[in-house]
Amino acid sequence: MGVRAQAEERGGHPADTAEGADPRRWKALSVTLVAGFMSLLDVTIVAVALPSMQRELHTSAPAIQWVVSGYALTFALVLVAAGRLGDALGRRRIFLLALTAFVLCSAAAGAAPDVTLLVVARLAQGAAAGCLAPQNSALIQQLFRGAERGRAFGLFGATVGISSAVGPVVGGLVLTLAGGEEGWRWLFYLNVPVGALALVLGLRLLPHVKPGRRERLDLPGIALLGAGVLAVMLPLVMAESGGVRRLWWLFLVGVALLVAFARWEWRVGARDGQPLLDPRLVTSTRGYAAGAAIATLYFVGFSGVWLVFALFFQNGEGYSPLRSGLAVTPFALGSALGAVVSGRLVERLGRLLTVCGLVGVLVGLGTAVAVLRLMSGGAAVWWAAPALLVGGLGSGCVISPNITMTLRDVPVRMAGAAGGALQTGQRLGGAVGTAALPGLFYMVLGHAGHHYRTAVAVAIGSGLLPILGALVLAVLDWLRDRRAEKHDPCAPEVSHSHAHPGQG
Repeated sequence: MGVRAQAEERGGHPADTAEGADPRRWKALSVTLVAGFMSLLDVTIVAVALPSMQRELHTSAPAIQWVVSGYALTFALVLVAAGRLGDALGRRRIFLLALTAFVLCSAAAGAAPDVTLLVVARLAQGAAAGCLAPQNSALIQQLFRGAERGRAFGLFGATVGISSAVGPVVGGLVLTLAGGEEGWRWLFYLNVPVGALALVLGLRLLPHVKPGRRERLDLPGIALLGAGVLAVMLPLVMAESGGVRRLWWLFLVGVALLVAFARWEWRVGARDGQPLLDPRLVTSTRGYAAGAAIATLYFVGFSGVWLVFALFFQNGEGYSPLRSGLAVTPFALGSALGAVVSGRLVERLGRLLTVCGLVGVLVGLGTAVAVLRLMSGGAAVWWAAPALLVGGLGSGCVISPNITMTLRDVPVRMAGAAGGALQTGQRLGGAVGTAALPGLFYMVLGHAGHHYRTAVAVAIGSGLLPILGALVLAVLDWLRDRRAEKHDPCAPEVSHSHAHPGQG
């Protein structure tokens, strides 16, 4: 195997061994992060505009809900397959094609004359965003290694965390500035100039790296995984119109399809074929299985909490969408700071950083909920702000370090599929959380005489349970790493494993 191939398999950029790292790697990263921020922000930013969309387009609440849920659905459906395409055909090519489609679909959504065309544009926009997302993490694997990779993943984690947390704030601000019933269209139009600029810069800065040997795409695997994810998510994205109650049987179908997908991938791998998602990622890649499970559980609680807060502040306290978003801004600020700092600490602390971050989230959100439950009026928001800041700092130490720890040992040739699978778990977890926690909020509200403080306490308290489950998994993974170090004291520390990220 040549020098370039050895460097690629270890997880570094081929140039790391021969001529040195790509001098434009940080500028290239900034382009991909801008595109990633847009695509993830569009998951939540539109939620605050649904009432004005419904009025202006003269449609029903279940129909307009597809503007949000349809985007999330197609986003999750294509993640793994898009990551695999990037591995096989070139990440730069897939990234630029997906970004072009995202910009065009954003313009189409902004100009949509009726709800049908708006939903169609959002479905296509979600698919384009799903093609973008796995290329981000794969390009980090390709361009960076060692301590730099930790810092790059720290910025990527900050992008994921902040875009999820600030969506309602940005949406409310845009609606306030745009004004009028058609102000919601600017939520989509703003993507056009930003995306076009990112596209021009991407053409100049993203590296031309020849993809690996052409491999046959695992079409049965793509079909089984896509059908399984669709069956699991469809009842959840239709929850507001009774989807869970009417389509509960699809959960059973989805589980069966995902089991069939796993068995098919084992069979393809055993025959030395090219599976869509190599089973060795789970069985032989250190930290991947635990990290993917932690991410899925964390996003169940993390994603649903913000919708509950929005319902509480807007319906219970009478806040405007902008003021409601500003009430949770301390969490977004803490998440940004925590993600950037943790990117520099993950090399030294490893999985322990995730453990500390999860504890911070539990303490911060738990305290904030207690304050909102026991206090009333505007003072409660001010008293809850420090607790939300602590929770945000913790979240910043969860998302980006977990991405780093999960993908650190993944060979670059599988980086796209691995990143796509990780984000699929996050999207599935987010779908469960955004369906279950608001549903629980409304259920408690109906049984507690419309006592909003009781409803918010029960709903967010329930959201903390999967986060607690993620903490248990993180502690077990940390202890496993500690035991491995004690049994082999001459081996490199687990948290410094970037030296050979392709092994395992």
